[in-house]
Amino acid sequence: MYFCKQKSSNLEVTNMTRKLIENPNECPITHSMNIIGNKWTSIIVYMLADRKLRFGELAVRIDKISRKVLADQLKEMELRGIVVRESFAETPPRVEYSLTEKGARLLPILNQLCAWSKGIELHDTNQKAG
Repeated sequence: MYFCKQKSSNLEVTNMTRKLIENPNECPITHSMNIIGNKWTSIIVYMLADRKLRFGELAVRIDKISRKVLADQLKEMELRGIVVRESFAETPPRVEYSLTEKGARLLPILNQLCAWSKGIELHDTNQKAG
């Protein structure tokens, strides 16, 4: 089991399209969360678990994500080696996304998170009391 030592400041540094948590002590949890720590990466990985999907198909399956955010997330995931983007020279143009080997290695972890979360009820702390 790994434990992280935190410095007193939680400064963030900009890298690619989002801010990363500074990690001067090379904490493995912080490093992992810098790779998959936004709310969309895990969902996109799960959607691509056993198939290739076109951009529009992903947008329909993840209906709460805007097309701009989806495009940004896919670009970042491609840069991190989690997904591969395959372009086809067709009219109209066709692009498919699939998981790399590195991305596929996240699936057992995500399955464990799904199993762990069963039976845990979330309460929306943003709702106003009636």
